[in-house]
Amino acid sequence: MPIEVRLTDHTTDPIRTLYTAFRVCYSAFTPAQIEARIEDERITHDQMREFVEARLATGHTSPLQQVWFEFGISGVSRAFSHQFVRHHMGISFEQQSQRYVTYKDGSFPYTVPDSIRRAGKSEAFEQAIETAGRAYQELIDAGVPAEDARFLLPNATSTNFKVSVNYLELLHIADQRLCTRAQWEFRKVVSLMRAEVKRRFPELARYMQPKCGEFRLGYCDESYADWEACPIGRKRPHKTTLFELYARSQQGQLDELRDNDYQVIESEQLSESEPY
Repeated sequence: MPIEVRLTDHTTDPIRTLYTAFRVCYSAFTPAQIEARIEDERITHDQMREFVEARLATGHTSPLQQVWFEFGISGVSRAFSHQFVRHHMGISFEQQSQRYVTYKDGSFPYTVPDSIRRAGKSEAFEQAIETAGRAYQELIDAGVPAEDARFLLPNATSTNFKVSVNYLELLHIADQRLCTRAQWEFRKVVSLMRAEVKRRFPELARYMQPKCGEFRLGYCDESYADWEACPIGRKRPHKTTLFELYARSQQGQLDELRDNDYQVIESEQLSESEPY
């Protein structure tokens, strides 16, 4: 079952919301006065965007919690969901229930990692899935409640989410899960979340980067060995070379992360481990 991510709703005008929130902090104007200046176009959208970008560069992040996005996510595995729910600040989940959803005929959607296909073990994997499905159906037929029969279901079983997340937490998720050390499925999901935001709000999506991105830390804080092994590691210095980073940034020499870098991040083959 393919992974699907859709942006289903969002703050009506995130730039305006962020501008108003930041302006309240830095202005003698009341919120109503700030809104009035926007309404009569004394403040243009471009001016709001420039002001917001300047504030983002300062590291003042609390107003980012006032912007929210809603996503529908489907076709992800239970192995993914166990990681996803570790993010618990500024995010709300509703997940497909295995208590109330009973799979008919012991058949359920599931994910086969490409590493299993590359190892030539797809048949063995799918046989194990089929065996679990038959045993699951036997339990259901015997009157065992779905909430107990589900104990047989593997981590590969697909699940669905409805998620509401604020912008600050979305940036944090990208920090952690767009890193090439993150598990491939999580990289794929967050890459698709980023693509959905970019489609509507490219000025906000540009900040959704791995933590080494030029708009985030700007350097790698993983181990030196992991930095050396990272396929985009050479675009960012390791934390042990911050003096080099300082010199390069002063000279405007930090390379931008480009679309092909995000394709590398999204690739399943980068990491078979789960460091987070």
